Amino acid sequence: MVEKNWPGEQLVLAAQRGDVDSISALVSGSYPHVLRFAHSLCATPHDAEDAAQEALIILYRRIGMLRATAALGSWMFRIVRNECLRRARTVLRPAEPDREAAATECLEDDVLRRLEAERVAAVIATLPEDLRRVLIMRDVQGLPGRPVAEALGLSTAAMKSRLHRARVAVREGLRQPLDGYEGGLDGDDR
Repeated sequence: MVEKNWPGEQLVLAAQRGDVDSISALVSGSYPHVLRFAHSLCATPHDAEDAAQEALIILYRRIGMLRATAALGSWMFRIVRNECLRRARTVLRPAEPDREAAATECLEDDVLRRLEAERVAAVIATLPEDLRRVLIMRDVQGLPGRPVAEALGLSTAAMKSRLHRARVAVREGLRQPLDGYEGGLDGDDR
């Protein structure tokens, strides 16, 4: 049976201290979740498998960079998302080099989408764990309401209430100005 929860904070802390058994348990315990993320974000099952594997390698190499041990799921989601986007970009590269203008526009659009996706992920990462979990399961993974409620040990009404609060919090978070950004888009904010 697949474990429903991410590995606990104690395991993450032990892995960050370099305990080999904890690192192994952390990677194997994260795998089902990472794979589920990848299948929901990548274009093909093959890309999903590759993205999940790459994400676990990054987890193994960079576990020390995780600041909030409770944010493991959000951190891994961002890694998987970035890997799926990277794979999609390599597939979507223009075949003809003489279409430089179209490629530049496409690249600009891609950068804007990526920045917005990163901003949404950052806002989601700030949510309390109970709201973040229901939002990711419903809106990111696309799971139906009843299975989400059961997986979280909630009634359907309670799950819907948390989902609503999470969505409102994300909308509010996206209305806030970017941290450290006070100028306009023209670059003349010297």
